[in-house]
Amino acid sequence: MKEMKSLEDVKNFKVDEDRLFFSATHEEIKKGATTDIYFIKTMEILKYMGLENTDVVAEVFPRKAGIMCGVEEVINLLKDKNVEIYALPEGERFSPKETVMRIKGPYGEFGIFETALLGILAQSSGWATAARECREAAGDKVMICFGARHVHPAVAPVMERAAVIGGASNASCILAAKLLNREPSGTVPHAAMLIAGDTVSVAKAYDEIMPPDSPRIILVDTFKDEVEESLAVAEALGRALEGVRLDTPSERGGVTKELVYEVRKRLDQKGYDYVKIFVSGGLTPERIRELSEAGADAFGVGSYISGASPIDMTMDIKVVEGRPVAKRGRIPGIIENPRLKKFK
Repeated sequence: MKEMKSLEDVKNFKVDEDRLFFSATHEEIKKGATTDIYFIKTMEILKYMGLENTDVVAEVFPRKAGIMCGVEEVINLLKDKNVEIYALPEGERFSPKETVMRIKGPYGEFGIFETALLGILAQSSGWATAARECREAAGDKVMICFGARHVHPAVAPVMERAAVIGGASNASCILAAKLLNREPSGTVPHAAMLIAGDTVSVAKAYDEIMPPDSPRIILVDTFKDEVEESLAVAEALGRALEGVRLDTPSERGGVTKELVYEVRKRLDQKGYDYVKIFVSGGLTPERIRELSEAGADAFGVGSYISGASPIDMTMDIKVVEGRPVAKRGRIPGIIENPRLKKFK
């Protein structure tokens, strides 16, 4: 598949009838198949006018504050192009309208990729920003991203990687963790308990067959009162038990600060003060703070991160052949930002 440069290329592009998923492949993204059609029309016009290789400087800025993420993918998108790229490093905080990326080179080298690169930065930065909010709420406590089930599997690893860039301790999605040179984090879902019919038997089996580096953290809200199951599991596993996880469904009121407090006190009274409390289920920064104060030690965050809105990014041409330019309402010429680092 050749890179799309013309309307004829678009017309000749065919989708395989046996395609399994609707998500774009790496090759399709690299060849420009995910761009907006008007960028192809722009290239047609510029080529007709003999201007397709005009040297320009383009700058990207966000509409609101957030955490930078997606830079590595943009670099990979344009790594074979004759351009220079400057950007804020991933994980850095940015302000509204701050220049977060600058691209220098012939417009024809990168113009058709505006849609893709803005989408990469907007979505990844949105996820990273939500994760940072959760990290700040959790303080030094463990906060793991559990959001893969809320997004299309094609972008689940992108989302969870962004969450870790933003501050999550780890990711549960296997591919996301591997992309970060980590091992994924996770325990056992309710399915195991429901099929086995008993929480304690699953806890014992987990302890017997899982490798030593797999934390013994057991769900305790499947069949009985959370306090009752916590104490039963603690008695069965003893010092091997690292923690219990509360994921009480909304139908029963969800995980409340009162529940966390009671579980903590009951465990302590029975001598299980070493057992930590992991909470999950509809967590937000506000709930994380509340549950942390009640005694929760770790948090699994899903939809707050996965459902974060993208941070709108805009790319403007600011210099053409060395001449400062701008559309109405914007200031011609580059907007200096000493925090930008040269990546390419």
